[in-house]
Amino acid sequence: MGGPVFSADDFRQAVLRLLPKGAIWSRDPSALPSRLAGIWGKTFQRNSQAADNLLTEVFPLTTTELLPEWEETTGLPDPCAGDSPTISQRRGQVVARLTDSGGSSIDYFVAFAETLGFEISIVQHAPARVGMLRAGDPLYSEDWAFAWTVSAPGYTIDYFRADTGAAGEPLAIWGNAVLRCEIESRAPAHTIVLFAQNGQNVIGDFGPDIR
Repeated sequence: MGGPVFSADDFRQAVLRLLPKGAIWSRDPSALPSRLAGIWGKTFQRNSQAADNLLTEVFPLTTTELLPEWEETTGLPDPCAGDSPTISQRRGQVVARLTDSGGSSIDYFVAFAETLGFEISIVQHAPARVGMLRAGDPLYSEDWAFAWTVSAPGYTIDYFRADTGAAGEPLAIWGNAVLRCEIESRAPAHTIVLFAQNGQNVIGDFGPDIR
């Protein structure tokens, strides 16, 4: 991606070609003009590389150097991702917040979670009603009219990827803290959102007992 790649020595030679001719403008490698050109060449090479990376940096899904600025724009970082979130996690939160158009439907929350990197399903609950109950159905109270459950894997594993990870990051991380935190902050105020592992009942310590 980007234009031609020039080395520091390419820039050094270009600087030397721009210098005047004469005895004091020696091109000898040990002479001052050549040594200064070598220093400037490294600076120009870094600037050229940064400019070449600009197309990558302007998109939050691929940015690294500008990630802190994207986070500041979206009110991040926050406690949701813990003390040491990976680059991938941080990008995911930025993208999720930038693309979040708001909503309260099941489709909205499923799509939002997917942007964060989680696959979820949602069940809306209802109070028990005579004539509608079947054998084995729970006897939910009236409070359950305001409850809904988010089901997700117990631990969503995020594997390290060479194209998105950074040096020093673990090969894999797991946990659903970001999912829970982000969904709870968007849940309609009059509702109670519960969380459960896929294929299991509502996890008690994830929400109040409103049976």
